[in-house]
Amino acid sequence: MFMGEYSHTIDAKGRVILPADFRAELGVSFIITKGLDHCLFLYAQAEWEALAAKLRQLPLVRPEARALARFFFSSARSLECDKQGRFLVPANLRSYAGIALKQTVVLAGTDSRIEVWSKEQWRSYSDEVEPDVAAIAATLADVGI
Repeated sequence: MFMGEYSHTIDAKGRVILPADFRAELGVSFIITKGLDHCLFLYAQAEWEALAAKLRQLPLVRPEARALARFFFSSARSLECDKQGRFLVPANLRSYAGIALKQTVVLAGTDSRIEVWSKEQWRSYSDEVEPDVAAIAATLADVGI
């Protein structure tokens, strides 16, 4: 389970430090892909395989299913950390998430994945959502939250 929020600067080569506790949970090789809300998702190999299996079960005749599969698979890359614990964020994914070189990024543990956000977008998202968390929780009461 991934928990916690960390801030690190992305370097001039597009690398960012992955916190040690996240590295231990992710394993040697992990997947990065576009995420929802204009962040990036990092998945451990087993979690990625579980998501991929679910996406494969979607009916290809539905445009929504094709769109979702394209969204996740076309941008996915397998990564490993270097000896300093850094991973490379590909340029196309940095662009999607609004992450510039030498900028601070936020790595947020969200149970089965890690989300990577530009600090500005994380702050904006948090400012928008946090005041309404109680109301959001109430709308999810029917699923046991």
